[in-house]
Amino acid sequence: SVLREVSLDIEAGSRCSILGPSGSGKTTLLGLCAGLDRPTRGNIFLNGHALHAASEDELARIRNQEVGFVFQNFQLIPSLSALENVLVPLELRGMSKAENRAEELLSRVGLGDRLDHFPVQLSGGEQQRVALARAFIHEPAILFADEPTGNLDGETSHLVERLLFDLNRESGTTLVLVTHNLELARKTERIYRIHEGAVEILESL
Repeated sequence: SVLREVSLDIEAGSRCSILGPSGSGKTTLLGLCAGLDRPTRGNIFLNGHALHAASEDELARIRNQEVGFVFQNFQLIPSLSALENVLVPLELRGMSKAENRAEELLSRVGLGDRLDHFPVQLSGGEQQRVALARAFIHEPAILFADEPTGNLDGETSHLVERLLFDLNRESGTTLVLVTHNLELARKTERIYRIHEGAVEILESL
């Protein structure tokens, strides 16, 4: 098993990071916490929901209503514009009249003049900023960010980091950041490390 005897308690509204080398189980742990994967044993609770006992439909509803995601490879839909990509979470919830909110968020991340651009027309940093706007559009209770700056160069990486933490602070969303970058991890309040399948507290600020 990749993970074993894991006990993890993340306080609502806090910012924490999970460190570990490639293959240590960071992304597996994130997937379990977000309801993307199921544990072979044990219990997982997210904002009062028992993920380990929920049906697939219930998990999908919880993710759509309460969880935001930012991925290393952006995961934008190629056939949709920046504005349309940001609107996807709300359209899945049946909220079709939210363009003003999406436009405000894209302007907030510096892409007010890129609303109609498709992913292929955007740089990596711009695509990740679209992904940030999409992650916050439905005001999630918790945001999971998996190596959000892993594919970006230094200057662009720092811009995305700053926007991520600024949006997190403004929204009061719980942030769980998965990374191998200790410098980035130290910008959160608590750092966990995965070591030999177990989770331990590395630093608490």
